[in-house]
Amino acid sequence: MNENEAITVTLTLENDEELECAVLSIFEAEEREYIALLPLDENGDNDDGQVFLYRFIDNGEDAEPDLENIEDDDEFERVSNAFNELMEEADFADVDLDELED
Repeated sequence: MNENEAITVTLTLENDEELECAVLSIFEAEEREYIALLPLDENGDNDDGQVFLYRFIDNGEDAEPDLENIEDDDEFERVSNAFNELMEEADFADVDLDELED
C-alpha cells in the first residue's frame, strides 16, 4: 500500500447497503478506543464532511476488529469532543510556527 493511500473499511448498514469509509483515526477517550470513519462516494470522495464515530474493539492480530454503535448521548458527546480536539491538534501541528512570525 502506498503511504498516501487511505485505509478503508466497508460498513454494512441496517438496510444491507454497503458503504465504503476512510479511516480517519483510531483514538482513545475515557479509557476506551473509538474509530472515526469518513463515508466515501463511488468516486472515493466526501463532499458533505460527515464523520461516523464508533466504539472500536480490537480482537487481536488474527481477528477482525468489531465496531459498536454509540447509543448513549452523553458518551457520544464526549467522544465527539475528543475527536474534535484531536482534529484541532492535527491541524495546529501542520502549521509552520516560523511562518507565523513573519
